[in-house]
Amino acid sequence: MAKIGNSPTLFFVTSPRTPWRFIPEMETLSRVASGKPWNKKTQEEFMEALVHEDFYVGTKSPKDPAFSARDRINRAPKAYGFVKLKPVVELTDAGRVLMQAHRKDDVLLRQLLKFQLPSVYHVQDKNASTIFYVKPFLEMLRLIDYFGSLTFDEVKLFGMQLTDYRKFDTVCRKIEEFRLRKAESKGRYKKFYADYCQRELQSMYSDEIITGDIYTRESKNASLQKFINTKNANLRDYTDACFRYLRATGYVSISQAGHSLSIAPEKQDAVDYILRTIDRNPCYVDDLEGYEAYLFNPELPVLYTDNINNLLRDIHKYDPNVNTKGMSILELRELGYRLMEDSKQEALSREISSVKDFEQFDDIVDVFSKIGTKTYYDEPLQFEWNTWRAMTMIDGGDIRANLKFDDHAQPMSTAAGNEADIVCDYGDFCVNVEVTLQSGQKQYDNEGEPVARHVGKQAARSGKPTYCFFIAPKITHATYAHFYVLYHENISLYGGKSKIIPLELSSFKKMILDSRKACYVPEPKHIKAIFDTAEKLRETADNEVEWFNKVNEAARNWLKLPLES
Repeated sequence: MAKIGNSPTLFFVTSPRTPWRFIPEMETLSRVASGKPWNKKTQEEFMEALVHEDFYVGTKSPKDPAFSARDRINRAPKAYGFVKLKPVVELTDAGRVLMQAHRKDDVLLRQLLKFQLPSVYHVQDKNASTIFYVKPFLEMLRLIDYFGSLTFDEVKLFGMQLTDYRKFDTVCRKIEEFRLRKAESKGRYKKFYADYCQRELQSMYSDEIITGDIYTRESKNASLQKFINTKNANLRDYTDACFRYLRATGYVSISQAGHSLSIAPEKQDAVDYILRTIDRNPCYVDDLEGYEAYLFNPELPVLYTDNINNLLRDIHKYDPNVNTKGMSILELRELGYRLMEDSKQEALSREISSVKDFEQFDDIVDVFSKIGTKTYYDEPLQFEWNTWRAMTMIDGGDIRANLKFDDHAQPMSTAAGNEADIVCDYGDFCVNVEVTLQSGQKQYDNEGEPVARHVGKQAARSGKPTYCFFIAPKITHATYAHFYVLYHENISLYGGKSKIIPLELSSFKKMILDSRKACYVPEPKHIKAIFDTAEKLRETADNEVEWFNKVNEAARNWLKLPLES
């Protein structure tokens, strides 16, 4: 139980960053801790099991495993009603449905819509200055619907002030005033926003500033600017969590370049239904039994697609001629999901055809040029998606991205931690492609071992020789030294000697440009030649530095390399 009211802003659960991260972790929790008290011993047992899972990110166990366990489970899984931790650990009905559901978006949406402040989990401090009375995700949907779209900056600075749904009109006026002043700034947005943000935050936290209560947990520095910067960073984290969880439901679309959310067009009727029918008032605020019965119920709240006529209407949008006579509501839901999936695959096929015809060449090059410039809301996702497009474009083969696509074949979330980002099947051999924006020691810690393990996993699954491109804007010495060593070591877990080529993004971009200049369409043999050359360089290079530099030089000249006869 946490007390709320000492902050003038909303908060959203920031751990984990996306629901796709905690879903597999809940399966581990159920297997290891179900029926046991959630204490230090159980928490440590859970983390010990978790670090050995294929999807676990990183190679190191946490310094404080019990704390790490609580950070993962006591936040999103508990707050959104997927697990119950007292008197013993158990998945709730909602949690079990989430695990079993083929499509998890509606299951997730129901739980997010029930998240409320205050509740028996988040108790209002009666002496605090801020009164909470809101269902945050419900009101964020309402705010997005009201304006048509909302930018990240608008949600961070104004949406987060919606601590009571009765402030809705006040928040709307603030956003409208901000947009008016922004238009008057005549394009100088960065400075305009920084100044506006400073004034708004000083107004929001005026009580603390007046009383001098501006210390932060992270620092003993009591300067006003340090205080404002910390609050700004906290709001950024909360807004990011809000965006990612809403996006995961599929009910909103995101503009990566515009850093904004809007209602997904095909979900507008469903959102209208939600905003019209769901009570805005928090419920069971002082009733633990009543609140948990409500929170854990996977059928609440009632959604648009729970009505058979609405389901039929949506189904016939996808296929006006489909026969639905005599179908139950469960059968109609499955049919609807299947038609949505078919529509997504058709959209994905059109995207692939467009990419293979080089129709998206200029956009692919442009996206790579903007990686690292903070142009996009989710740069890791854009990097992974764009690399998939590039690999699809530059040569033949079956190029499969393991990232999650929405119903419009647009990227929704990056690949899970238990598989390669991209798998390219060239018939006689496979190539994994792994991408990261991480650098320094963190890059080595999080990517080194999993990349090699994914190669071994793909080799075992396919029965084919499997190679790997590891692509990053900058590759740290420890990372490419590790891959150089693996070229020499015969490790059965990794499928023998791991053929992993560390490519800097600049080298990969040169490969893309060369594929366009060529008077022929590159073939799988041209990709294979890069790995053959890397193998020969391994035998002749004096050390990992020489090997890394020469391998990247070879990639930059990949269409000139000797081919196998």
